[in-house]
Amino acid sequence: MEGGGNSKGSGLGGLFGAGGAGGPGYSHADLAGVPLTGMSPLSPYLNVDPRYLIQDTDEFILPTGANKTRGRFELAFFTIGGCCMTGAAFGALNGLRVGLKETHSMTWSKPRNVQILNMVTRQGALWANTLGSLALLYSAFGVIVEKTRGAEDDLNTVAAGTMTGMLYKCAGGVRGIARGGLAGLMFTGLYALYNNWEHMKGSVQRQSL
Repeated sequence: MEGGGNSKGSGLGGLFGAGGAGGPGYSHADLAGVPLTGMSPLSPYLNVDPRYLIQDTDEFILPTGANKTRGRFELAFFTIGGCCMTGAAFGALNGLRVGLKETHSMTWSKPRNVQILNMVTRQGALWANTLGSLALLYSAFGVIVEKTRGAEDDLNTVAAGTMTGMLYKCAGGVRGIARGGLAGLMFTGLYALYNNWEHMKGSVQRQSL
């Protein structure tokens, strides 16, 4: 029995010894840069160069000339659809509130339910159309400004918002165009300020040190 145990141990030792001798030998310096987060320590018997496991590049493949982030044209569909659904939901709630307020003197009956339902659908369609039109104009102007300037930054956002407000209120004359442009400039300016707030705080803190 004892001899059999020794022979089994020697057999396993020979097997792993052969694997270790056949594989490449790596120093501690080679293994030091291997990321082991979420992994068990690498076995020295693996026939893999650990330097190939270092992920110093992106883990996805992009077509030649493509950007790493989605452009305004790709985001336009999400923006328009999201604004339409948001407007429909807000309009439905507003229509329900108005319908209940206008029919509070009526008893619960079929005419009251029909009147409330009509108010909900009317307000929902109105707000969905309004926000969807604004999103369509904003996305179109954003794509045009981006292609014209050849850059993507917050200046495109502010310019697109300003032109959207001006065009949406152009039926009100010069005063309406001025008010619409000012409203678009204010909303998009606040949005750009919110997006860069952390960066601005970091810059101020570095300058104060």
